[in-house]
Amino acid sequence: MNPPQSPPAVSPLSVPAEPSPPTHPDHVIVCPGGGYVGYAENDGGPAVAWLRQLGLSASVFRYPIHTRHPGPLGAVRAEVARIRASGARRVALMGFSAGGHVAGQAALTGAGPERVDAAILCYPLVSMEIDAHGGSRRELLGESPGAEEIAATSLEQLVTPEAPPFFLWHTADDPSVSVRHSYLLAQALADQAVSHALHVFPEGEHGLGLAVGAGEPESWTALCASWLTARGWL
Repeated sequence: MNPPQSPPAVSPLSVPAEPSPPTHPDHVIVCPGGGYVGYAENDGGPAVAWLRQLGLSASVFRYPIHTRHPGPLGAVRAEVARIRASGARRVALMGFSAGGHVAGQAALTGAGPERVDAAILCYPLVSMEIDAHGGSRRELLGESPGAEEIAATSLEQLVTPEAPPFFLWHTADDPSVSVRHSYLLAQALADQAVSHALHVFPEGEHGLGLAVGAGEPESWTALCASWLTARGWL
């Protein structure tokens, strides 16, 4: 997973790095990676800055860490509802690694004011049933989770035809979170006829963030911008 950073001594909250553009009616909440033990600095803030350059309103959300399920999920759902209540027309979630896991959970299970209109998952942890990142699984589910907990936190088990559109990207040789995770989710989305895009790049380490200077994976931002444009976000 992404190298963990020391958590802040404050409660999880939405942390905009600068005032969001006031005119755009849609908002993207970014959940950074960190293995459920910290927050990676190279994906949260930089992703928000990039989204704002595109003209979107965006913020980083530091969901609870060192916290068992469903704590992180409940916090992300509450943040979606808060952003929607503040006047956002549509709310998307972007998540990296473990942040992709909790963002995906929220996107697949939210309803009413907690509903999510689009999800962008970057090298996400998806399944607790296969080669899950051990540290993340222990932080979220403990040492010996039951079958019900495992299923409830495996995104491929949560997909329904009502799921929002998904954009996924991964690298084929990711040494920390196997690309199998993104394939599993993409297959589940396809099985339920949910609109989605999956981009797998041949090479690239885990935790690339915006992947500037990383070769082929660097193109994910342009691909994502085109995907957002096609869906009326830009």
